[in-house]
Order: sequence, then structure tokens, then C-alpha cells
Amino acid sequence: MSLEKNKAVTSRFWEEVFNHRNLDAIANLVTKDYVFHGSAGKEVRGREGLKQFLGMFFNAFPDLRFDVEDIFAEGDKVVSRVTGRGTHKGALMGIPPTGKQIAISVICINRFVGERIAEDWELIDLFDMMVQLGVIPLPG
Repeated sequence: MSLEKNKAVTSRFWEEVFNHRNLDAIANLVTKDYVFHGSAGKEVRGREGLKQFLGMFFNAFPDLRFDVEDIFAEGDKVVSRVTGRGTHKGALMGIPPTGKQIAISVICINRFVGERIAEDWELIDLFDMMVQLGVIPLPG
């Protein structure tokens, strides 16, 4: 697959799966043996595992949307830098809803096999998110 097609698949993932909550699109965008490597050592395997993981965030932030700020590709990888914005209306990782709005930065590296994403490495600024939610006081 071409670099431009891989970038288009990554863009579709952010738009269809995250912004439109179309979890069925996952079957067309990621491989059956997909692996997600997240912050704090979090690992998710397979399409169903990904759906469950994303469901947790969609329940916590029902209006969560991501804007792709940068996207580039080389070899079998696509890197995207995105900004997510949403309102904390449901429990997340044991944190009760705060009603606060957040803006979080994410850098994601997708590794492709054929026309699908096989693996993701994601760096989410969880510290900043926790500060915005009021869970961690701002230093200083």
C-alpha cells in the first residue's frame, strides 16, 4: 500500500471510529491480531479488545472529538499528532465524572500490514488530562 493510502486509513480511523463512534468500522481498519500499546504499559489485543477499550473513553467523554494536527508516513508506519476535546461525564479509571472539559494531546504511531493497522503505539498526555480534571494539582 502507498504512504498516502496508509495516511488515509489513519485519518479514517480518527474520523469514523473516534469522531463518529462507528466501532463497526474497526473490522475494516485494523487486523484481527491488532495490538495497542498505550500509556502506563496498557496493552489491548484484537478488535473486540479495542472496542471495549474505546467504549470506556466514549462513556467517560461522550462528546470526545479528535482533530488531526499533523500526519506523516514512512515505510509501514504512519504517525499522527491529534488533539482530543471532550467533557468528562462518566467514570474513567475510577475517577467519578467531574463535568470538566479537557483538551488532550496524543501522538500515535500506526504500523500497517497490507491495508490495515496491525499495531499502535500511543502517547497520551495523561498527566495534563488529570490536571485538567482536577485529580492532580498543578505544580507550583
